[in-house]
Amino acid sequence: MAPKESANLSGPSTTRNTGGRFPRSTRLLRHADFERVYKLGRRHFSPQMTVFYLPREKGAGSRVGFTVGRVLGGAVERNRIKRRLREAVRRQRRACSAPVDVVINAKKSLLTAEFSKVLAEVGNAFDVIQQKLSGTRARE
Repeated sequence: MAPKESANLSGPSTTRNTGGRFPRSTRLLRHADFERVYKLGRRHFSPQMTVFYLPREKGAGSRVGFTVGRVLGGAVERNRIKRRLREAVRRQRRACSAPVDVVINAKKSLLTAEFSKVLAEVGNAFDVIQQKLSGTRARE
């Protein structure tokens, strides 16, 4: 009998590098933060998602949260939507350098959309947020 090969434990799941992950400081975690963005923030609509955003004080970084309701499907579908959104935000995060809280509310069509379209919509949403906030700050 041949010896079993040991699993390679040095892969990306066991490394401490957070380059491709979301540290807690860049995520919206508390229910109160989500509610504040919904009630006081502005909205941007796109075919696959609705993006809510609220400016933060200068010097604070941007934070992103996701909402995927039960109406969008079972746990498997909802988790897939969240994984797709997290990856799209991870790739486009540098597009939004403004201090802002962002909540992305997914629509059912995001589940079957091509990932390149999801990526483009997230990038476009961050561009719109950046433009709106820079225009708001210029008027102040």
